[in-house]
Amino acid sequence: MVEEKVESKKTLLVGASPNPSRYAFVAAKMLAERNFDFIPIGIKKGEVFGKEIIDLRTKPQLQGIHTITLYIGPSHQGEWMDYLIALNPKRIIFNPGAENPDFYRKAKSAGIEVVHACNLVMLSTDQF
Repeated sequence: MVEEKVESKKTLLVGASPNPSRYAFVAAKMLAERNFDFIPIGIKKGEVFGKEIIDLRTKPQLQGIHTITLYIGPSHQGEWMDYLIALNPKRIIFNPGAENPDFYRKAKSAGIEVVHACNLVMLSTDQF
């Protein structure tokens, strides 16, 4: 039996990295293991779990994004905020180290749920 992807929560993993010591890599692994559909995007080149990392600098037009999970710090978020909000996700998860009150306000005013939590814990405890 082939498992179907969990389409209802297509996740954009921002700050994706092919480096196994990075939390974004661990998140990609957990999403893949739990059969969530995810798109890795960042400035690092490479692949994670069979998916090529999309270059964030190209600001690709993506459809059907339910969740954005951030693995980039606030000092690197500024130029991407408007782009990520324009993707119209249902929620943005600000992982530890990604906290950004300005981004929270912009997202909330656009009707996006803001979650300050650890994506790894959410996945581990079935709260994703």
